[in-house]
Amino acid sequence: MLSGWSWIIYAVPIALSTYSCTDEQLKACGHITPESSVLAIGSQFIAFCTLNETCIDLFKQNASHIIWKSKATEIPEEKYTVINQTTSSVTLNVSSSFESPLTCSFRVYGQIEQTLHGIFFTLGLPPDKPEYLTCIVYNDDNLTCTWNPGRPTFLPTNFTLKHQWSTGKHPDCIPVGVNNSCTILEPHFQFFVDTWIWVEAENALGKARSDSLTVDPVNIVKPNPPVIEKVISRPELPYALKIVWENPLDKTVMDLKYNIRYKASSSMNWAKVPEEDTATYRNSFTLQDLKPYTEYVISLRCRNKNGSGYWSDWSKEKSTVTPETKPIKGPDLWRKIGDFSQGNRHVLLKWKKLEHSNANGVIKGYTVAILKKRPPVLTFDTTETNYTVNLTKDACTVMLTAHNKAGTSPASVLTIPAMGFKELPSVTNITTFVKDNQLWVEWTAPNESDVKRYVIEWHTNSNSTIEWLQESSRSRCTFLQGNIMPLKRYRISIYPLYRDGHGRGRSIEAYLKQGPPTEGPSVSTRKVGKNEAVLTWSQIPVNYQNGFIRNYTLFYKPNNGNESSVTIDESRTEYTLTPLSGNTQYMVRMKAYTDSGGTDGPDFTFTTLKFANGEIEAIVVPVCLVFLFTTLFGALACFYKRALIKKYIWPNVPDPSKSNIGQWSPQIPTRNFNSKNQPYPEGSFPDVSVVEITADDKKSFSEQDIKALDPLKKEKSTSEGHSSGIGGSSCMSSPRQSVSDSDESESAQTTSSTVQYSTVVLSGYRDQQPPAAQTFARSESTQPLLDSEERPEESPAPESLPGGDSAVQSNQYFKQNCSQAETIAGELDVEHPRQDLHPINEEDLVKLNQLQASDQSFQFSGVWPVENQLEVSERDIVHTNPEGHVGMKLESTVLNAAANEEPKCYLPQTVRQGGYMPQ
Repeated sequence: MLSGWSWIIYAVPIALSTYSCTDEQLKACGHITPESSVLAIGSQFIAFCTLNETCIDLFKQNASHIIWKSKATEIPEEKYTVINQTTSSVTLNVSSSFESPLTCSFRVYGQIEQTLHGIFFTLGLPPDKPEYLTCIVYNDDNLTCTWNPGRPTFLPTNFTLKHQWSTGKHPDCIPVGVNNSCTILEPHFQFFVDTWIWVEAENALGKARSDSLTVDPVNIVKPNPPVIEKVISRPELPYALKIVWENPLDKTVMDLKYNIRYKASSSMNWAKVPEEDTATYRNSFTLQDLKPYTEYVISLRCRNKNGSGYWSDWSKEKSTVTPETKPIKGPDLWRKIGDFSQGNRHVLLKWKKLEHSNANGVIKGYTVAILKKRPPVLTFDTTETNYTVNLTKDACTVMLTAHNKAGTSPASVLTIPAMGFKELPSVTNITTFVKDNQLWVEWTAPNESDVKRYVIEWHTNSNSTIEWLQESSRSRCTFLQGNIMPLKRYRISIYPLYRDGHGRGRSIEAYLKQGPPTEGPSVSTRKVGKNEAVLTWSQIPVNYQNGFIRNYTLFYKPNNGNESSVTIDESRTEYTLTPLSGNTQYMVRMKAYTDSGGTDGPDFTFTTLKFANGEIEAIVVPVCLVFLFTTLFGALACFYKRALIKKYIWPNVPDPSKSNIGQWSPQIPTRNFNSKNQPYPEGSFPDVSVVEITADDKKSFSEQDIKALDPLKKEKSTSEGHSSGIGGSSCMSSPRQSVSDSDESESAQTTSSTVQYSTVVLSGYRDQQPPAAQTFARSESTQPLLDSEERPEESPAPESLPGGDSAVQSNQYFKQNCSQAETIAGELDVEHPRQDLHPINEEDLVKLNQLQASDQSFQFSGVWPVENQLEVSERDIVHTNPEGHVGMKLESTVLNAAANEEPKCYLPQTVRQGGYMPQ
């Protein structure tokens, strides 16, 4: 659609840059016809371009070379028509997209385009026929007509309102700034005369005229609204108001009728006076059946009585208050009965202020009268809405009235029943619902028909203030009044009131609107086991529930595991979660749901036990019992076998301090010996040979010594060749020797645990004095053996000597047993006596010389030093020859040569590190 302003430029023929000069006159090369200035949209337009003969000769161009353009857009050649050599035409369908100017041109020498001529034009439409012509006479001042001008024309269009009646023609009405209305001022129109009215429209493309309207102006009048002058109220007429107004037209001009409306200022709905009551011309009216002491708002309008014309606008509103009158009812009365104490009941009487519609004025105060079976009547005046009184246990009646300046209301009556009265029937089937954003309560009435009214109480659980209202005996439902808040729980109670008392109250809880809880439950553990956990939680406080809790959902997840859930009934506050894995950390949380959604509580973590309750006791108790019985049986066994245990574990050990070894000391004093100055380094002792005692030497043994050797034949040694000498025991004894005398040795043989730890060699060095009376002494000890003594099998095997017998390895202790009997048994081998002596080799002679050299620098005082590794077999020490003589062998000839010398002492032993320390 083209805008109107773009088409107001009229076409102007233009001659462009191509001219021909002939006879000194300047002539255009072409010309376009027709030179239309306005084109109708939707029409077909044909234009002609005629060339000048001179231009044809000059540029060698004819009409077939003409090019048509709409502004800068070239028109397709199929719309061209070549009429002759000088004239070309173009046929166009005019639309809103067609743009001005229209030009014709050609290309000079086939290259340069030259415009021959062009025209400017405007697009538009002819005017439509005006329609819907209507006219109104505003009061008696002016006649205004309106019409529908039709579609836009995109061209300047003139509208003219024309009217006339029979007496003549009157001036036209030309609209100013608009094209659809015009006002004719009085006196250019007349009442009670038929007038013809029409509208004409005209522009460059055409003209149009509306249908004529014939009307009497008096029948199309719209009066001005009446003006309310005052509203009058009279005390004697508390239910009426008188309205006084001014009419807009005199009755002689127009007979009017009226429409009056009114409403209470607090209401949104208007009430209207019936039209038949105001169908005649007037300037006042009295409203009736109004409410006393109520502010009313009043307005009215008017029109022609015969119904022609139009209603006036509503007048400006006017308000006033009706007079007061006495209240039409007493206040709603209720009570709260306290405990019975000291012969009285504390009763709180409370009542509601009268509604404005019932008060009929300003309430000045209340009067409370209490009627008992016995006079007097108690009367109290107050301006409050509650009163506290002490009553006895007897029944009484309370009467309450309210009064204003016009009078006193009817009395409200409430019966206070006696203590212990039998409660009357109550309502049933209490339900609640929400409607129109209000909380409604509904109930079923008792079977008794003498219910006077109902009292409905409600309060929130967090607020002790009780709201209440009364409903008539016909009511079966009502809504809670006041500020009922969402997300708050209300407890609603209903009491039916009878003539003689009230029924038992029935209660229900409800929400106006529910929502998710403000917070979720906090879970804790009451008991944790191996495969289960007892979880507890507290109910969410009512103020944070925001609705009725319908259920709980418990979510639990083991460490690095998947989350699981379980639904729990809303009435529970404890749940046993099972089965669980032992010694595992779990994270739990609980979600509480209402009808509007749920809320999660905080996370809680706990770890299950590694062992179940009683599992450790089931293991420990049997073990303890087994240990107890084992200990008991062991103690009994030890008690009954104490002799055998003593024999093997703690044998009798002689006291070394009482030994007679001190009597063996040589006559020559022992030299001071420092254990740090060893006569022989470790491993450098000379070889020791065994001394054989012949039959001739048998006499050197005492009879007592021979007897002491007899028991030795009866036992086999378990640790041959080990010595436990005094001061150098291989059984880890103390460095001091303990040798018993012959008596003690004989008594020690009575035990099987006797340990022989020293042996006296009955010979000495050859440079010693001749031997005195020889003795053989032993000592008994329970001291532990050395490693070499405890494990004789680990000792090196003796070297083989000539003759096929086992030779004694040098640098060893004499083998001894920790049992005397076994030692003797091992040493006495009568079945295999040694008949020959081993020959003395060169090595023995060398070692003997070393011993002699060492004797010069160190006096042993008759003591024979023995290396702790020296080992001598039993056969080499003691044996019995075929003649029955007891003797000892000494395989060294050197020792035989020294046999005649007197031995100075017993043969001591040395410790493994450093040798024997002599005493």
